[in-house]
Amino acid sequence: MRNQQQASMKRKRDIIIKGFSKLLKEEKLKLVAEYFENPGEVISLLKSFWHTDESQQKLFDEFSENTITNFYIPYGISPNVIINGRNYLVPMVIEESSVVAAASAAAKFWSERGGFHAEIVDVKKIGQVHFSWSGKPETLSQLMPQLKEYLIQSAKPITANMEKRGGGVLDIELVNMTDKLENYFQLLVTFDTRDSMGANFINSVLEEFGQSLRHFLSEQIQLSIEERQVEIIMAILSNYTPECVVKTWVECSIDELENVDEKLSGIAFARKFEKAVKIAQIDTYRATTHNKGIYNGIDAVAIATGNDFRAIEAAGHTYASRNGHYESLSRVEIDQNTFRFILEVPLALGTVGGLTSLHPLARQSLELLGNPTANELMMIAAVMGLANNFSAVKSLTTIGIQAGHMKMHLFNILNHFKASEAEKSAAVDHFKDQKVSFSSVGKYIASLRS
Repeated sequence: MRNQQQASMKRKRDIIIKGFSKLLKEEKLKLVAEYFENPGEVISLLKSFWHTDESQQKLFDEFSENTITNFYIPYGISPNVIINGRNYLVPMVIEESSVVAAASAAAKFWSERGGFHAEIVDVKKIGQVHFSWSGKPETLSQLMPQLKEYLIQSAKPITANMEKRGGGVLDIELVNMTDKLENYFQLLVTFDTRDSMGANFINSVLEEFGQSLRHFLSEQIQLSIEERQVEIIMAILSNYTPECVVKTWVECSIDELENVDEKLSGIAFARKFEKAVKIAQIDTYRATTHNKGIYNGIDAVAIATGNDFRAIEAAGHTYASRNGHYESLSRVEIDQNTFRFILEVPLALGTVGGLTSLHPLARQSLELLGNPTANELMMIAAVMGLANNFSAVKSLTTIGIQAGHMKMHLFNILNHFKASEAEKSAAVDHFKDQKVSFSSVGKYIASLRS
């Protein structure tokens, strides 16, 4: 019977589903459940994650497509995060054990040493109109001043509200790429989108620019008929924002590092920490993991506030390669008796528009942070990246990363073994001075049950 059921499910998986998006939610749910051996239990499980408030669930359903349930991720708080003298409770949404603990530990450590410092380097965002044109590059260059004004005026209906808030199109540059691809040019456009991340605004402007470029060239009677033709390949923002950068750092005297590790003096710890970061600057394998730790903090804040963490990471990893090889985003400076740990990272974040205002928890996160501007949120997110990076490198260069991480992972292992509350309490006490591993926890739980 079981073999027949498995064969039936295999046949189902080979069928191309047509019209799935047109099905009602209950119909989608039922169809998906048929791919499991126990469809009734699957439906009950998926429904158990629906919001009890139907209006809220409808809101969540409309965030994406083909939605059948919600996927929960822990929402934690890192307290005592002092940035430029202001104290924050920072919301962090992440499933990985020890990230919030690491951020909180670093925040407490630096709260006693002047806190975190942060500043905005620049806030420019970039979009491109990619097009093919068969004329001479110098002809197009000569037309650029006139074309630039034409494009800006053509997009006024779209940019007017942004301009009222002090943003809009900052510049339009012609980029000649014909040496790499025949007849290929770009319009490289820089924007200031104020407190919004600005993706929809930028893309709308760029698409208008594409249409206007075609119209502008078609009206240039001094050009040949061929030169009046242009192919708009695509018009789209770039998630690489090397001019939308935030800098954050911590610093203290070497003397204030004396008690960080019982085996290392303050200067020994500082030098070992510095070497660990330098390794991440010269070794790509280490740099990848090093920077992943930075994004543990940045992504957690981005998700909590309804921002696009995938775009943020894409920009950061490209930025880490700007010198010709992939390297650490953070660096250390030791100047006489001062230890300084610095992070510079591109961050395009918003506090208005998108999920920042639609998702109830994103709204709550921003309220908890004091309804920050986009610039302030950039600094907060970057600080949490630096905080996690500091805790990770500190652990690596002293007690090792697993000691703290596995302690935090203990409850995940206990839940895997379906430990009771009494068993969890006993295990926490037992592993206070024992190494935590999957096998050691399994053996301990087995000993309790025997």
